[in-house]
Amino acid sequence: MGTTLAALIQDNEDGLQELQERIYYHFRDLQLLQLSLVHSSFAFERLEDGRHNETQEFLGDAVLDLTVGFILFTRFPEMREGKLTRIRSALVNEYGLADRAREIDLGKYILLGKGEGASHGRDKSSILSCAYEALIGAIFLDGGYDQALAFVRRFFEPHIDRHQAQLVSADAKSALQELLQERFNEGPEYALTDEEGPAHARLFSVAVYFQGEELGRGQASSKKEAEQQAARVALAHLRRPKS
Repeated sequence: MGTTLAALIQDNEDGLQELQERIYYHFRDLQLLQLSLVHSSFAFERLEDGRHNETQEFLGDAVLDLTVGFILFTRFPEMREGKLTRIRSALVNEYGLADRAREIDLGKYILLGKGEGASHGRDKSSILSCAYEALIGAIFLDGGYDQALAFVRRFFEPHIDRHQAQLVSADAKSALQELLQERFNEGPEYALTDEEGPAHARLFSVAVYFQGEELGRGQASSKKEAEQQAARVALAHLRRPKS
């Protein structure tokens, strides 16, 4: 027999309270917080209505792009668009978000199905980044833009201050785009070459091409990160000294 969000809130009352203390935000609607922590594998096995956090993740992704973009725009008003884009992309990629999730020990509170729980799903970057974006989406729905912005400021600004130089160089896709545009006035193309694994643990393989030539390949649990990996390989190839 399945359970409900309301029942989960009662069962996880202490954990939800602890998480709210960690993020310095208290929800008016605890269902939004609880839903942000429900992975699709758990919803499929346990929830009566089958709802999970991916819709809130979609919203949180958009809110994160806007809030991080606003923070960077106001902190670095003279910085060029390409550099701002690189910093934002490096901050909000799968692994960057997973690191922010680990800072608040988010994996401890995520509800997983038996298979994901047994395969150390609580520390998978794909699951952590999804839940983190869903959490931001939940804050936006519960408290509006200002509360979402305050949350993002609190947890992202210290990393912007400390790691600005590394962040600029971390977005390989933007760097590859700029390099090829500068040399040939043309950008690369990315193609999904393979997709494997169950729905809640997909593995994507991507190749990057330029003028019909393959420059690199990448594999990751999201298409975005697989593209980044392919771009890194391509950059290493293009920057290698000619013999």
